[in-house]
Amino acid sequence: MKFVADLHIHSKFSRATSREMVLDTLAYWAKIKGIRLLATSDFTHPEWLFLIRDKLEPEGNGFYRLKNIIQPENDYLKTISVSPGDVSFILSTEISFIYSKKGKVRKIHLLVLAPDFESVDKLNRKLSGLGNLRSDGRPILGMDAKAFVKIVADLCPQCVVIPSHIWTPWFSLFGANSGFDSIEECFEEMTPFIFALETGLSSDPPMNWRLSCLDKYTLVSNSDAHSPSKIGREANAFDTDFSYEGLIEALKSKDSNKFLYTVEFFPEEGKYHYDGHRKCDVIFSPQETIQHRYMCPKCGKKLTVGVMHRIEELADQEEGGLSPLRIPYKNLIPLNEIVAKALEKTSDCKSVWDIYFRFIHEYENEHRILTEIPAEELSQLIPGRVGHGVDRMRKGAVKIIPGHDGCFGKISLFEELKHEGEAQGQLKLF
Repeated sequence: MKFVADLHIHSKFSRATSREMVLDTLAYWAKIKGIRLLATSDFTHPEWLFLIRDKLEPEGNGFYRLKNIIQPENDYLKTISVSPGDVSFILSTEISFIYSKKGKVRKIHLLVLAPDFESVDKLNRKLSGLGNLRSDGRPILGMDAKAFVKIVADLCPQCVVIPSHIWTPWFSLFGANSGFDSIEECFEEMTPFIFALETGLSSDPPMNWRLSCLDKYTLVSNSDAHSPSKIGREANAFDTDFSYEGLIEALKSKDSNKFLYTVEFFPEEGKYHYDGHRKCDVIFSPQETIQHRYMCPKCGKKLTVGVMHRIEELADQEEGGLSPLRIPYKNLIPLNEIVAKALEKTSDCKSVWDIYFRFIHEYENEHRILTEIPAEELSQLIPGRVGHGVDRMRKGAVKIIPGHDGCFGKISLFEELKHEGEAQGQLKLF
């Protein structure tokens, strides 16, 4: 069965997260986005666990579905028809670990997938004695990440641990500010329990392929969404048995017939792709940062070292090098951003969502629009520039000011078309 899965999001109980991150609303947005399997998120939080246990029922395959769906108040969502069988959920959570190791403070985020509530309960009982699970949907524990993996392996070995957004500077496995230089340095004897890594918004597979030590790991991509409309901005496409066991087998096998591709941002759009200092509006490539001795030329403070720089430090292979068992990928831009560029407006204004939902009603879901529908067919809907934008995205004909120090990159989709139009206008004038 072919399906798209987003395995990492957050609930309304996580810090800096929309109050609309609830199961009913998420089910609607999953249908809109073309997501068949969605993470529940935050199963370590007692109140959220109570809600997901109350709202969901087992499908018999390690996934869960809503018992019934309450229609959200949002006027756009009211135009969408969703039934409980349209979207399945997988039990998941993300945990933050802050601890000292080898004389350095480490800050690591780990994603956990679970096959059933029994496994969740075992893990939560153990963790509740180690930290305050109620404080945040993504709790902070002061324990070694290796020790946590050992707990998971002993208590519920069917659970899966995936290091989250592994290159983010502040909270990740390879983060410039608090991470490690190798997977083995972090997990030591528990390293064999890890078989998948999440690339994060600021890196894509080719960047990760530059490290030969990552060749044996499966690279996954997820949205890490904090609001419903952001789910699926990164995701994973499978053609495998629709079950927890089938999903995990596809991840472990790295078989491109089962794990079809990952959905990726253009990595330059991610918040930490380049180095920089946002307060001073300084954006540097790795080479420029080295030239400036890692200091901001405007204020003299240390620059935030981004993902590209960190990969350059650890890479042992040139771009385009060969590697076995590589899963394909597709760089996509969210549809509302393409519409916004076509209208020259912000991505969250009403006129953009009006057109966005016109496309959804015409072509079923966003993933299908971005990956399958012919661009010339999309161009028949007004405004036709949306279809042109999708075509340029698929061809990689985009210009991006790279993201840096927590600021998303700025995409330009129609710059060349605009210049072409101006040139044609000048010719007509003459």
